Parts: sequence; C-alpha cells; structure tokens
Amino acid sequence: MNRDSDGRSSTPLHSVSVAGAVIREDGRMLVIKRRDNGNWEPPGGVLELNETPQEGVVREVLEETGIHVEVEQLTGVYKNMARGVVALVFRCKPSGGEERPTSEATDVNWFTSNEVQKHIGEVYAIRLLDALNPDNPHVRTHNGVHINQKKEAK
Repeated sequence: MNRDSDGRSSTPLHSVSVAGAVIREDGRMLVIKRRDNGNWEPPGGVLELNETPQEGVVREVLEETGIHVEVEQLTGVYKNMARGVVALVFRCKPSGGEERPTSEATDVNWFTSNEVQKHIGEVYAIRLLDALNPDNPHVRTHNGVHINQKKEAK
C-alpha cells in the first residue's frame, strides 16, 4: 500500500453507493425496513461497475421495494468518513409497481417528513430531507452515525 507524507494510504479505498429519495406527489417518501439490521432507510445499495449512477438507483429501488422510478436529479453526496463509502442520492418519482417485502426489506412504507425524523437515523434521514429541496444539493460527511457539524459545501 502506498502512503503519503501523513502516513495515510494514497491508494483510494472508496466504494460508491446510490440511494433513491423517492417522493410521491403528496410528499411522502419511500423507505424500507432493512432485513439485516431492522433499521428504516431509503432504498439503495452499492453501484455496480457496469452501470451509471442513475441505472443503479433505478435497479436498487426496484430490487428492494418493487417500485419502478424515474430519476429526476442528484440531491446530495454523502461520505462516511469511517468506512470510505460515498453515497449519491437521487430524487426520484414513482412510476409504477407495488410495494412489497423483499430479500433485503422486511417492510416497505411511505413516510412523512415527520415520520422520517422520528424513525430514521440521522445520516439516512438527512438524505431524504435534503431531497425535499432539490434546488440546493448538499455535500455532507458523517461518521456513520452523526453528520459532521463543521461547515459543509453546498
């Protein structure tokens, strides 16, 4: 492994994930209850090597929820500083399908913004809440639990 002058690895060790902030006309947001940890989160996952970010979010949302989506725009970039995961979050609108539990989700639901704040951990809730204001994309970092509070670029 190559090291820079600070002793850090100079070889990038990042993975890229995508998530869908799927928002209905009534403002409710699509969420899943993850089968592996029981947490409520927006649908998403690791981007595959042979797909664009937009293709990846369409695939992940369908696989995890049964809902077809149309990608509207990128609303945020979020980096887990502890794990080196960069997440691209896209605002999407539902275009068909039906909510259903899947191999990755024990439940699929549509939450209001208040329910998102109440039931979803900070680093995932902010991704959905940021998507409610798509004209102001965010770049945020976090430690896996809490958003870093230092001034973030917008």
